[in-house]
Amino acid sequence: MKIKHVRIHVLKSPLRDPFAFSQGWVAARSATLIEVETDNGIVGWGEAFAQGLEAPEIAAAVIEHSLKPLIIGEDPRDTEILWHRMYNRTRDFGRKGTVLAAISAVDIALWDLVGKHYGVPISQLLGGRFRESVQPYATGFYRLKGAGEEERLSEEALNHFDFGFRAMKVKLGFGLQDDVRVIRAIGRVLEGKNVELMVDTNHAYGRAEALRLGFVLDEYQMRWYEEPVIPEDIEGYVELRSKLKTPIAGGENEHSVYGFSKLTKSRAVDIAQPDIGSCGGISALRHIAALCQAEGIEVNPHVWGSAIAQAASLQVIAALPVCHHSIFAREPILEYDRSSHPFRNDLVENPMQIGPNGRVDIPSGPGLGVSVVRDTIKKFS
Repeated sequence: MKIKHVRIHVLKSPLRDPFAFSQGWVAARSATLIEVETDNGIVGWGEAFAQGLEAPEIAAAVIEHSLKPLIIGEDPRDTEILWHRMYNRTRDFGRKGTVLAAISAVDIALWDLVGKHYGVPISQLLGGRFRESVQPYATGFYRLKGAGEEERLSEEALNHFDFGFRAMKVKLGFGLQDDVRVIRAIGRVLEGKNVELMVDTNHAYGRAEALRLGFVLDEYQMRWYEEPVIPEDIEGYVELRSKLKTPIAGGENEHSVYGFSKLTKSRAVDIAQPDIGSCGGISALRHIAALCQAEGIEVNPHVWGSAIAQAASLQVIAALPVCHHSIFAREPILEYDRSSHPFRNDLVENPMQIGPNGRVDIPSGPGLGVSVVRDTIKKFS
């Protein structure tokens, strides 16, 4: 079995109602998808995470001009060999950012291909499933205007609750005073409802402001405080972790086991959040998970991509061991982005759904366990 074709699809869709996170306004959703086909006709799908406000064409160019020549004619079952080949050949101009996202797309597609070849889900290839379903948490609370939206965001929290979510991540980073008003308003409407909260500022603050906000967050027994400072400021992560009660999370903007080794050695985070479409794919996330497991750091993948990235994340989450074993050990949870995104429900025939038990079942079909709808790709290409 040899790789014969690599096809790249850049998808874009303008949003009717743009929304903001702390780093800027999102006016369109985009995705960089690839399909890798072998000489016996099997096709595997992968995705490069268009991080933040990144143009999807950047990862597409990396795949076309740097990675595609490295895998054509190779056996897709050699996932580890091909991952290191791609990483080593791009080390001098890659290592982080878009190049690693491009490697992620190729790697995910290879694992999908291998799973289909053997007729088993990727989680089986990773060593088996610790769980058949996962609790989702609602990611949302984006801004439609900017500051002063605490009333609307409180109503959004109740909508998530009514939909069945019992965990939610609130986007902050719009100024300390506004952040405090928002989190207090949401805390009031959810009081007594047994909802677990998380906060993500998308590295909007320096250490002093992040710490001041953290002292307020400590009042709410949150699951984590995500990206409190810029990803380069590892000492800032360490300082906040030493001074706050709320667990510190980060890593969506970190890449490969080499990048995460700095976080673990510094004891910078309680929860590591590699994104499967950015960190280097399934192979890299497996390396990162082993590293974190040895250091007693939880792994809870970040997910903000299309249905392809969601499916890949579900397969990896199924195979993640708990970090601190006990009878009632804390399991990883699934980021379920509730913002507008046409490349989720419309992209695959069996989109991710929340069941009546409030959990998301992990697909058991071969590879990623999803079937791509090509008409959707044609519509948004």
